[in-house]
Amino acid sequence: MTAVRAAGRRATGHGVASRPEVISLGRALAKRHLRVIGIDDGPFRRTDARAPLVLVAIDLPGVVEGIELGDVAVDGTDATDRILELLLASPHLPGARAILVDGATVGGFNPVDIAALADATGRAVVSVTPKRPDLAAIERAVRTYFPRDAARRLAVLTGRPTFAVPLSGGSVHAAVAGATRREARSLLARTTLVGRWPEPLRLARLLARALPELGGGSGRRATRPSSSRSGASSSPSPSRTGRPTRRRRTPRPAPGA
Repeated sequence: MTAVRAAGRRATGHGVASRPEVISLGRALAKRHLRVIGIDDGPFRRTDARAPLVLVAIDLPGVVEGIELGDVAVDGTDATDRILELLLASPHLPGARAILVDGATVGGFNPVDIAALADATGRAVVSVTPKRPDLAAIERAVRTYFPRDAARRLAVLTGRPTFAVPLSGGSVHAAVAGATRREARSLLARTTLVGRWPEPLRLARLLARALPELGGGSGRRATRPSSSRSGASSSPSPSRTGRPTRRRRTPRPAPGA
C-alpha cells in the first residue's frame, strides 16, 4: 500500500478507518501566528538515481522551526509518496496549517499530486510556479520521454487548474487543493516577505542549493538554512535529457492549468 493510501486509511483501535483532522485554512489565516511547511527539491545530476527533498517549517512571520531532508527518484513517479512520508515523519506537521510545494514536479519530471497530499494530511496544499504553464509543451515532453505512463503523469500534472496570484513583488501562478482560490491567494500574500516568493519556499530553495556542501541525504535533519543563489524555470525538459544540474534548478513544468 502506498504512503498516500495508508495515511488516508489510518485505523483506530476498533479497526475502523479514520480520516486525518481537516484544518480550515480560512480560520488559520485569521490568527496572528501561522505555521506553514515549504517543500522543494535540491540539485542533482542527470545520471543520479535520487534527488534530495527539503522540508522547511516556519512559524510566520519568520521563525524557522525545523528542517527535514529526504529524497525522491529522478524522473520517477514516487514524489507524492515520498513527500507524504517526509511530512508524516516530521514533528512539525501537527502544528502546520498549510503546505507549499515548489512547482508541480520534483526531481525532474516526478509529478506531485497535491490533491492526494491534501486528502492524506487534512491541510491545504498549494503548488507555486513563477509562470503560467505551457500545457502543450508539457504534454509533448511527457509523451516523448515517458510514453509508457504519459497518461498517468499528465493526469497529475493537469489535475488542478492554475490561477494568477498578484503579490507585492510581482505575480506567480498557483494550484490549490483543500482550500479555495481566495484562501490560497491570502496564504501566498501572507507568506511572501521578500520579492514574490513565499518565505517557506524561499528558505527551502536556499537550503536546497547548499545541500552539496552540507552533504544532505535521506532522513537527515539540518539546524538552519544556508545562503545560495536561487532561480526557477518552468520549461518542461526532463532532467535525464538535459545538462547536469548540480549547481542550478532543474527545469520543471508548472502546475496544470
